[in-house]
Amino acid sequence: MAEVQQPPLNWEASATATHPQVSSTLPPEVETCLKNARFLHLATCDALYPHVSLMNYTYLPSTPYDPSPVIIMTTNPSSKKTLNLINNPRVSLLVHDWVSHRPPTRVPDPTRESSPPPQATRSSLASLLLNINTSALSSISATINGTARIIDRGSEEEAWCKERHLENNTFGDQVREEQGMFGAPQNPSSAEGDGGASCFIEGEEVRVMLVGVKEGRIADWKGGVKDWVIVPPGEQDQRGRETMVNGIS
Repeated sequence: MAEVQQPPLNWEASATATHPQVSSTLPPEVETCLKNARFLHLATCDALYPHVSLMNYTYLPSTPYDPSPVIIMTTNPSSKKTLNLINNPRVSLLVHDWVSHRPPTRVPDPTRESSPPPQATRSSLASLLLNINTSALSSISATINGTARIIDRGSEEEAWCKERHLENNTFGDQVREEQGMFGAPQNPSSAEGDGGASCFIEGEEVRVMLVGVKEGRIADWKGGVKDWVIVPPGEQDQRGRETMVNGIS
């Protein structure tokens, strides 16, 4: 059976808009990715360098205050990302639905051969589980561009977004899972009440950040890319015609 040849990385140009789509909603694969992923990367930028943060988030297709897709996050007002977006509200987000694990590099002993080889000392079930855990499960990654704003403190919108963000994120479970993963002692009090969720939501120092989704790009594991733009429903047909004529959004 002939080996399947993958296309080269540069097989599709991506410097300009590629296979553009115009819609009032997110592409289904991007929405699914946002609903299933646990974290995303938030990129802000000052006048010199970009800054990337790993963030908990809540995706909503719309809110009572905004008819377009939005992403809710919370932030410390004195953090680097907050200072960046105050001066430059344009941000980029990266979310993906793949999991990969790089197997350890084995440096052979030049003086002797391994006997028996590692494969011979491992059961078939252990080998199967190892292959499952170390395989790369890849479909798409989505880059999302938007405009961020800090919601007014004490407003109805802030209270509503905080409530949705708290409902969507099980912060207590996350903390306990990470403590167990790294062998850290668990705080008994974290198993009660809100499990420590209040540190992400409550307090005067925590601000709610809202990113209005504007456009983005889907990249698949083969190197293919597809661009999309979010427009209000009334502008969709006109924007689509412009895209078809000009080839760019």
